[in-house]
Order: sequence, then structure tokens, then C-alpha cells
Amino acid sequence: MFRTKNLFSSIPCPYEGSCLLPRCIFKHLHSFSSICETISVKVENEAKKISKHESHLSTTSSVIKTQESTMYGKPESRDKELTSEADKSRVNERRNFSDGIEENMKKRKFESSTGTSNDISPPALKRKQTDLKPVQAKISPALKSRILTSASNSELKKSMSTFAKPILKEALNPRALKVPAPASHDLRYRLLMALYSQFLRLNSELDKENLDKKAMLLLSDQDLVTKALEFEEETAISSPVVYANLIKNKILVYKRMTVKQWAEERAKEVSRAKSSVNSESLNLALNGSDRSNESQEHFETGLSPEEDLEILLTLKTDLSGLSNHGYVTVVPTDEEIEIARKGVETSKGWELCDRCKNRFEVFPGRREADGALTSGGTCTYHYGKSYFTDPPAGIIRTKREKKYRCCGESFGDSSGCTTASCHVFKVSEVKRLASILNFQTTPENSTQEKNIRPVCIDGEMGYTVHGLELIRLTATSWTDGKDLFDILVRPLGPILDLNSRYSGVYPEDMANALPWDSDTEINKDKNNSKLPIVSSPAAARSLLFSYLSPKTPLIGHGLENDLNAVRIIHPTVIDTALLFPHKLGLPYRNSLKALAFKYLKRVIQKEENSGSNSENKEIRLGHDSREDAIAAGDLVKYAIKASRDKLRRMDQLVTS
Repeated sequence: MFRTKNLFSSIPCPYEGSCLLPRCIFKHLHSFSSICETISVKVENEAKKISKHESHLSTTSSVIKTQESTMYGKPESRDKELTSEADKSRVNERRNFSDGIEENMKKRKFESSTGTSNDISPPALKRKQTDLKPVQAKISPALKSRILTSASNSELKKSMSTFAKPILKEALNPRALKVPAPASHDLRYRLLMALYSQFLRLNSELDKENLDKKAMLLLSDQDLVTKALEFEEETAISSPVVYANLIKNKILVYKRMTVKQWAEERAKEVSRAKSSVNSESLNLALNGSDRSNESQEHFETGLSPEEDLEILLTLKTDLSGLSNHGYVTVVPTDEEIEIARKGVETSKGWELCDRCKNRFEVFPGRREADGALTSGGTCTYHYGKSYFTDPPAGIIRTKREKKYRCCGESFGDSSGCTTASCHVFKVSEVKRLASILNFQTTPENSTQEKNIRPVCIDGEMGYTVHGLELIRLTATSWTDGKDLFDILVRPLGPILDLNSRYSGVYPEDMANALPWDSDTEINKDKNNSKLPIVSSPAAARSLLFSYLSPKTPLIGHGLENDLNAVRIIHPTVIDTALLFPHKLGLPYRNSLKALAFKYLKRVIQKEENSGSNSENKEIRLGHDSREDAIAAGDLVKYAIKASRDKLRRMDQLVTS
């Protein structure tokens, strides 16, 4: 095998002026070791100069004091001995000079002892959150041209200036790390100084060049310090084993870099920073800086309603292959329904508790002995999901502890932190759902087909003797978010638990609700106790059908749950759980609460519902289906805006 080791070490490198290879096989005038030695010598010389300067200042201060005392005597009596104004002014000048040197020395000693001269930034996060990217829409060329021509650049410039991030002042000192340091502080400081010196050299040489847009490429002194600190910190955290080698190789790369190469690198950094600032500032400008829900309830895409609708139709969810994840695309047959009914009769009412996972028996007609609906007594469970705790900082191979989010208890410590009066269960099998109330496809609606108006829906479910049933249904119009209806639904079976912690529906709400009347104005009060009620899920389905046609886009989060609860098969759906997919793919899904907080800067599904009873001043837990429906619609608007921004950036790249 042909070996190149040391065969070309005596031949000069043909690209010596621009060579960036850390271990080039050709000869270079300056080796890497000599470069590092030169840099370290320069750093030590600078430190010696600073110490000599401080000692010189202290010596000068003591000499001046001695001269004053010998020439003019004590401070209290020397003013009396001076008669001329010139002598007095000369003494005052010497006195002020010596006092200034003393104050300067005291300040230096105080800063060096307390460390105030070197501002240390907060430690870096151990891991970065991955950014969830929405599914991009496929847009026609005609619509693309209209979007690009209608977009205004004035809003972008205004938002960029409004949301510019302030520059933090930092000293050229290695940042404190949350993980163990890969090297001593002295070595980190020397490598950081060497890296900063190369940045400073290239930036100074770029300043001397006559280039277009040079002002955008130049970095300030603080920017150079921040750039060096960020690279050193990132290397120390990500690659602690080869930390020193990576930093030295990077120093050598910048040592051999020309001004032209530095300008090209800076141009790429500026373009990346611009694109990130543009998307972030546009998002904040459209959402608003306030995190309150009232100020961010109206989310605008910057497009006309026709353009919004055209892009919205491209985001339609493809239901093929989603039958395994809860979506129903075909109405169950009578034979399938009969098989499900026979299966229920064979089981004799025995079910698996959805909370504590114990088996119990259900009595739809109540037990004759005591009138109970279920057996097994009370149900003790954890209502919060389980999670694995993060390992301690710096320790990778360690056993992670599993805990519950509701109470913080470790897995297996207790059977639960919450007790309910009875056990409950959930039905997911399609044919068994159809045995209670069969599914129905969306019928034709001539009124809605003429003018397509997308609808956002969200439902809340409670536990009955038939499993999870619909108890509240909300529909809002897209894009204005106006209420179409917000109703309570009386379930088909006797109620076991309204699941108030999540549904937000309480027994008094169902008891005090008035019958739904289509002629009555929609109630704008968010208090659930004042919501109207319909007689059955079938009545709620008929009400929803009056606003739909098969071509009407139906928007929601986890729509298969809402559609199955209402027993609807709709062909045109836009599910935000699939529009913003989980990084691990199905069956994992991002929660609506997390997506709303991340993209809309909006807090929903809070522990205390805003619709609490103002008379009793009691805390009411649970979700607000109206709030969730609006959030799902605004997430779709965000996906449309993201598609528009992508088109704009691509057009700018083509034109430039």
C-alpha cells in the first residue's frame, strides 16, 4: 500500500496561502505547534505587561505621596504656608492625581477579589429542544405569485427592529459550565485567547478592505468576544474528550484563513441570522408579545380569505392508513354490530378500569341488591402521566427514576394519589361503538356547498355505563373564531363520572342547563352552568351537520376522538396532531397545550378554568372546548403563514 507519511513534508504546499487542512501532508512555513507556542507566549507577555503596569501605578502613587509630604508638610498645615495662587493650584493637581491613582488601584483590587470585572453568563442548557416543523403545503404557481406580490416588506422591517435581541456584555473569560469542565481554567483561557486573537485579526483585515456591504460583515468587539465564547462553550459541552484538539484545529483553520474566506463565512452567518430573525419576529408580530389569551385570540396570516382557503385545502389530512390510529372511514355493517353485541353479552359486563387497570363489573340497569352501577368499590389511581427523570448533570450512565406528574411519587410507591367513587372504562372498538349509536357520513348540504366555510370543533367526554360518551360539543367558524354553537350533550347511558378534571363539566352544569333553542342568541358567557343542553349525541350530530357538507374542512386536534364521540365520518378533515407531527411519529402525538404554547405563545388548559362560578368563588378544573377549538384553528393559520414565509424566502433566494 502506498504511504504518504513524510513523503511530501519537504515540498511546499501549493495552497499555502489558503490551505485550511489541520494536518496537511505538505510543508508549511509555520507548523501548528509553533503557532500555539507563539500564541501562548503572547498571552503570557500581555499578562506580564498588565502586572508591571499595576506595580508601576502603585509605585508612582507612593512616590507622589512622599514628595508631597516632604515638600509641603502635613495636609492640615500646608495650606496655611502657601501664599500664592500658583502654589495652591499646583498642590491641588498633585493631590487629585494621587487620589485618582489610589481609587483606581482600590477598584482593581475589589474587582479582582469579587470577580465583578468578568461577567459570567448563565450556564448553557444541557440539551436543546427540537423544533417541531409543521407540514408544508403544496401550493400552485398561480397562488404562489399572488402571495409573494401581496406580502409587504414594511411589516417585516418593523418587526425586526421591534424584536431585536440586546447584546449582553461579557468579558473574555471561559463561561461556567453545567457539566464538568473538559480542561483546567488556565488551558481554556489560553485557547480562548488564541481563538479570539484570530477573530480579531481577520475582522481588522476585513475592515481595511474595500468591499460592498462591509458594515454588515464587520463584528464589534463584544460580538467577537461572544463568538469566541460560544464556540468554546459548545465544544466543551459537546466534545469534552477531544476538546483541546478541536479548539487547536479551529485556531489553525482561522490562522490560515484569508480575508476573502472570512468575508464569505460572515456572509453566510448574516444570512442565517436574518432568516431566523425574520421568522421569529413575524411570529411575534402576528401573535403579540402578551401571553394573555384575550390579546392573541385573533391570529392573522396576512393573506386574503380566498388565499387562506386555497392553502387550507392543500393541508387536508389523508385518512388512508389511519384506521389503525382511531379514524373510521367506513360505516360498520349490521353483521359487525351484531357480533359486538354478542361479545358484550358473553363478557357479562366485566370491563377493565381505564384508571387503575383493575377488572370490575358494570350493571347498566343497576344492581338489584344496592342499586349500584359498578362493582369493585372505590378507584384509587394517579391522574397524571408517568415520566422518567433526567440524570444528574455530568452523569450519563445512570438509572433514571420513573415518577408521576400529578404528585411526584415514584413508580410503585403507592397505588395512587386520587380516589374516585367508582371504576370507569373506555370503548375503542369501532363495531362496539356502533352498537350503541351507529356512525353516519356527512350528508350533502346545498347551503354549505355554495359558500365553503371551514369549521373548528372540539368535544369533551365523560364516563357512562357505555364507556366514554360526548357531554359537550363546541363549533367555531374559521378564520374569525366566532361561535357557531356551544352546547352540553346528555349521554345515552347513566353517568358514572363526568371526568370534570379534564372535561370542565360538573354535575350542577348538567342539572341546571336549559334545553337548546336555535332561535335563542348564542350565549357568550364562558360559564358552563349557563350552556344549553341537547337531548342526545344524535341531536348534537344533527346540529353539527347543519354547518357541514362533505367538502367543508373540519379542523381540530385529535379529531378521531371527537368524530367517534359524535359518530361522524367526514372526508375533509385537518388534524393539527398530524399537521404538527411528533418527532417519533405515530402513535406519539404532541398535545394541543404544548403546540399552542410553542407556536402561538398562548397558555391553554390551565389548572384553574377561567369559567369558574363567580358567586361561589370555587375553583373549577378542566378544559374549555371553545378555547381548544380556537387554538386548533389558529395552529392551522400558523401552518399557512409558515408556508407563505417559505415561499417568500425561496423567492428572495431566486431573485438575489
